[in-house]
Amino acid sequence: MRFLFDSNTWQEIFGSIGKNKTRTIITIVGVLWGIFIYIALAGSAKGLDNGFEKEFQSVAMNSMFVWAMRTSMPYDGYKTGRSLQLKLQDAETIKNRVPAIQYIAPRNAKGVFGGEKANIVRGQKTGSYAIYGDFPVYTKISTKKIYDGGRFINDEDIEQSRKVCVIGERTQKELFEKDENPIGGYVRVDNIYFQVIGVHKYTPGGGFESDGDIFIPFTTYKKLYNTGNNVDFFSIAAYDDADVVKAEADVKAILKSEHHVDPKDERAFGSFNLGEMFGKIMGFARGMTFMSLVVGIATILAGVIGIGNILLISVKERTKELGVRRALGATPKEVRSQIILESVFLTMVAGIMGIILGAGVLKLVGYLTKDIDMPYTNPTVPIPYVIGALLIMVILGTLIGLIPAQRAVSIKPIDALREE
Repeated sequence: MRFLFDSNTWQEIFGSIGKNKTRTIITIVGVLWGIFIYIALAGSAKGLDNGFEKEFQSVAMNSMFVWAMRTSMPYDGYKTGRSLQLKLQDAETIKNRVPAIQYIAPRNAKGVFGGEKANIVRGQKTGSYAIYGDFPVYTKISTKKIYDGGRFINDEDIEQSRKVCVIGERTQKELFEKDENPIGGYVRVDNIYFQVIGVHKYTPGGGFESDGDIFIPFTTYKKLYNTGNNVDFFSIAAYDDADVVKAEADVKAILKSEHHVDPKDERAFGSFNLGEMFGKIMGFARGMTFMSLVVGIATILAGVIGIGNILLISVKERTKELGVRRALGATPKEVRSQIILESVFLTMVAGIMGIILGAGVLKLVGYLTKDIDMPYTNPTVPIPYVIGALLIMVILGTLIGLIPAQRAVSIKPIDALREE
């Protein structure tokens, strides 16, 4: 350890580097480029990962949507092209028969899939907005951020079919005065008065929803629009460790059985598996991280080998000097340690420069992409990854330094002194 802090040691190291400035700079750039590539690619992958987590922060990762369409095959006496209709009891059947399902929320909607929106009136102001009939369980699948003082639909609203609603932040701005508190106020929904119990903040990733949507109890929606036990679609969340693709297939299989549909009919029920899509995105991000590791290490290794070659050349050029040192009493350990220290020093300098450059580029990318409309945010590399990369570089620098170090130790003092 004392050898590490010896000024003579570092004077010799810097003297050796100074004699091979061009070769040293080129080799350092090779190592620097390797760590830079690793930092840049790993940070970019993390930015993608962060972006999609932010995009879907309000909805369960293992979630899906399922709706009914038309049959494309005859089955059990029914003809092709039969219109199917989801029923409220289907939700209970699915929940009981698919163990992977954690939550299922039957939902009705008006003005969401291209149909006519609900006409909303507040005093002299009017507007058309999408309206949903929901159960409280829906917030277990897609979180609703309600502004202070308000709430979402609860069980009592469902049981009593209350005429209450949760409006969107845009709806509030368009129908209420700027300083007016909408909580407790009334709006007229298709000529029926509803009391406002909450204002929801719009967050991306909630399926088909927007910042102007209105939510009312499912049972109230049923009476308002005379839908009976019909359901437009199901929002479903599987357990975190469940196979969401298999869960989707099981849900469709049960619905086909309950509605007398051919098991091979793939068009009878539509679905959108958010969990599957999110899994693919995360897999892509992990793949990018792994690729950055492989490419970075390969480039770093090439640069470190270059450092080893420079040190071999340096040892050959310093044969007489090393012989004199040995003749004056320098031990093989001291000579070996100096060469290895020089290798580690060059590797670490290149690595730190590469990390600084990579971090700077990621900072610039983060600044340029902070306001763009895409799922990408905060491209950074976790500190453990950076420390791990530096540790790998120290190990590689030590190992590659052993080769010229052993070459230096193998030089006999008498032979070195004969060198001209």
